[in-house]
Amino acid sequence: MSTRASVPVNVPEPPLGHIPGALSAAAAQPQRISTGSLPDPGLVRRLLDEAHRRFAPVQDGAVANYIPALAAADPDRFGLAIVSATGERYAVGDARHPFTIQSVSKPFVFALVANALGHEEVKQLLGVNNSGLPFDSVIAVELNPGRTANPMVNAGAIATTSLVPGADAAAKWEFVRAGLSRFAGRELAMDDEVYESESRTNDRNEGIARLLKGYGRIYSDPLEATDVYTRQCSLLVTTEDLAVMSATLADGGVNPITRERVIDADSCKRTLAVLATAGMYERSGEWLYEVGLPAKSGVGGGIITVIPGKGGLASYSPLLDDAGNSVRGTLATAFLSTTLGLNVFASAPLPFPEPTP
Repeated sequence: MSTRASVPVNVPEPPLGHIPGALSAAAAQPQRISTGSLPDPGLVRRLLDEAHRRFAPVQDGAVANYIPALAAADPDRFGLAIVSATGERYAVGDARHPFTIQSVSKPFVFALVANALGHEEVKQLLGVNNSGLPFDSVIAVELNPGRTANPMVNAGAIATTSLVPGADAAAKWEFVRAGLSRFAGRELAMDDEVYESESRTNDRNEGIARLLKGYGRIYSDPLEATDVYTRQCSLLVTTEDLAVMSATLADGGVNPITRERVIDADSCKRTLAVLATAGMYERSGEWLYEVGLPAKSGVGGGIITVIPGKGGLASYSPLLDDAGNSVRGTLATAFLSTTLGLNVFASAPLPFPEPTP
């Protein structure tokens, strides 16, 4: 029997000073069992509002400052959105404020490339194992005997972008932009200021691309691949866009708003597997342990969380922890995963029939 109607709104406040502690506190709340659909719309709205109210005052973290254009982000911005697999939308706060997608683009480009090339080929060419190291690590490439990474860190993401179909850089960029637009259900455009700012500070990513080229693990011109990757990170989205995009992954590759099939179901399944194991960088294990959902963060302040079969949850807040994950977004997602019963690992034993005498 579903217990969704009994989910309390007045859950005790978790501690906010340390993110792992806050995740543990949220996970310690009474557990609800994932039932195959989102709870009652009224409850979803109330809990989304409650999450925003609880965590908007949090001032922990700092905006990304290694890219000058990102350092100008308003630290008080905070948006949350949920889109169900059947197309219902819920949003609160700054959910329509535009910001650049940054690393949240990685799973969607990987999904498009897997859809184009097949999951076996991309596994061999890119790798899928969590490195356990920061997102821009060079050592991670050197430590892996196959010199692969995974598509959720910079090295693997640049390699993924190098596999994008297209005769030249312009065609590859249009493939990416058009593909991410189909995920969002509307045409996306690039923020030229952020692109120029990132391009001027791109030495590390260009170095990673050249290293991959030396090992035969990048599949087009390394500087061209890095430039297309930088463009994809500079696409403007809103929190509502990200919720639609993650709901598309939750619905087997079909956009729940436009009803367009963006990728096939198998590519979608493989993308969720990589997201679950590597989407939150070196904290992916802790995230999965506490929140129990595939997710991806970006230094622009966005987080997508995929609720398989049910919908997508997205957050935006530019205050980041030292792993590059949004602090408010992390807290809000942990809270909503628990109170809405979203954790894919939550289960209860089936009634066992009494033995027949």
